[in-house]
Amino acid sequence: MSSGDEPRVRGLRAGDPRELGAYRIVGRLGEGGMGSVYLADSPDGRPVALKVIRGELAHNPEFRRRFRSEVARARQVPPFCTAEVLDADTDHDPPYLVVEYVDGPSLAAVVEERGPLTPANQHGLAVGVAVALTAIHGAGVIHRDLKPGNVLLAPGSPKVIDFGIARGDTGTDAVTKTDQVVGTIAYMAPERFGPNASSAITPAADIFAWGAIVAYAATGRTPFGADLPAAMAVRILTQPPDLEGLSGQLRDLVERALAKDPAQRPTARELVDHLLAGGARETTRPAAFAEQPEVLAAAGITPTRVGGPAPVGVASVPPPPTRVGTEVVDMPPPRRGVGGRVLLTVLTLVVLLLAGAVAAILTGKIPLQTGSTASPSASSSSSPASAGAVPSLAAGATRKVNESLAAPGAWLNRDDTTFKAVCNLNGRLIATLNSEATYRCPGRTDTWTDFSVFVTVTLVKPSSCAGIWFRYTNAAGGYALRVCEDGYHLVTHTPSAQAGSLRSFPQQIALNTPVKVGIMAEGTTFRFFRDGIFVDELTNSTHDRGRIVLGVFQVAKQVTPPFEVEFRDIEIYTPPGL
Repeated sequence: MSSGDEPRVRGLRAGDPRELGAYRIVGRLGEGGMGSVYLADSPDGRPVALKVIRGELAHNPEFRRRFRSEVARARQVPPFCTAEVLDADTDHDPPYLVVEYVDGPSLAAVVEERGPLTPANQHGLAVGVAVALTAIHGAGVIHRDLKPGNVLLAPGSPKVIDFGIARGDTGTDAVTKTDQVVGTIAYMAPERFGPNASSAITPAADIFAWGAIVAYAATGRTPFGADLPAAMAVRILTQPPDLEGLSGQLRDLVERALAKDPAQRPTARELVDHLLAGGARETTRPAAFAEQPEVLAAAGITPTRVGGPAPVGVASVPPPPTRVGTEVVDMPPPRRGVGGRVLLTVLTLVVLLLAGAVAAILTGKIPLQTGSTASPSASSSSSPASAGAVPSLAAGATRKVNESLAAPGAWLNRDDTTFKAVCNLNGRLIATLNSEATYRCPGRTDTWTDFSVFVTVTLVKPSSCAGIWFRYTNAAGGYALRVCEDGYHLVTHTPSAQAGSLRSFPQQIALNTPVKVGIMAEGTTFRFFRDGIFVDELTNSTHDRGRIVLGVFQVAKQVTPPFEVEFRDIEIYTPPGL
């Protein structure tokens, strides 16, 4: 499939730049971690991909630091396996990064449209991504969001893209506030769900993602798929992968990569050694890589056993020296001898995580996938207690609330003439505000400390924000997550007025488009999700217990009312035994 076979390049929208520096922008490729990605023409007529920080973030010093870090990381990685960095201006307003335009579809798009890859292509993909990871890890970088959407099937070899949430493998990156536990759940390693997930990440997390990607390419589904978001996280932590449809020695290697204990996973270099040393039938071996020693050399790989017998075990293959720049260094072998302790720690964390955390974790970008891995649609009317979901949660979080909001019950109708607000439950909860104010609809009186809440939100009128108050009391106020067209905004909120902004998570939310919003509160840590994607987290200790309330915010005083939002299908989970 060529890039012309799918709508990868879209037209420009109102407000999109037409030029930036010396580059003429001709189309939109999509959204990146910190901004938009455009197709542009360079001064010499070469097509390039141009990543631009969003305007509202361009003057934020923290995001400037993140962008500089991304540029530095991207320059560290050999260009044969990624989109080559061509230019960057971190001081421009707005800052931008120019990289090679990769003329090829993503693995996600190919599998979604055509189904699983053939055995030969499975093996070629496995080798290509393993070679890329060898180079990436050799440059001291951990990708942290390796998934089918970030693997482009370019001519010659796959290319791994989007290092926007990568970090150095020393764990010393300064960015910790907005760059923690980031990734796509379906491809996240078990150790990433712990309370110290950010510091626990090693290159082994990318190896786990490699195994999940190869399984997805071979079967068309993620290996830990589940109907309910929390169930997917539980399966990653506790269950073996579903690899039905993947066979032979490639399956064995994927199983090793998906080990719960990161110490038991092979390194990227070991993956390449095994795959090129006869780890699959001769008819499916990727000759293109075997015949391109310069590509392997760029990653510091000397395939000394190509054509020879397959190694008895990946872990037994000693990694030869790896070249990083002009210096030859020894790649450290994977940690051994701590598997029992690490696995015990991971399994122990299951109990702790299910006390609110796991029940709040949504699946990855499932719209790109097919079959049983799809998460519940934001607009789905199916019950969250679908077949197979409840047993996976039986040992963990307890679902306390499961209401469609289609009719009055725990949430009530109200017509408040004083504030000119209406809360109407008729197929869904519709909150309408006809004045310049903020309004909370009457609902459940239960109070919660640690919990997970999921609710589908639709912004109906321009400049309207859906409000999800939590740990809220009439006496002290609480927190409120405003869900607006420009993203999430977390504030502290008194019973009468907003007291202060805590954090904004910029993104685009279209009007009249349902969005599944998730909030997890565990102690002083709050995590936020959108449509199966982890958005961000923060720590705050202002409020420790209160109700969950739904309502509407006005966001722009110059806009004429009414303001209107809709809610449906709310679920609330609590730790076991509560």
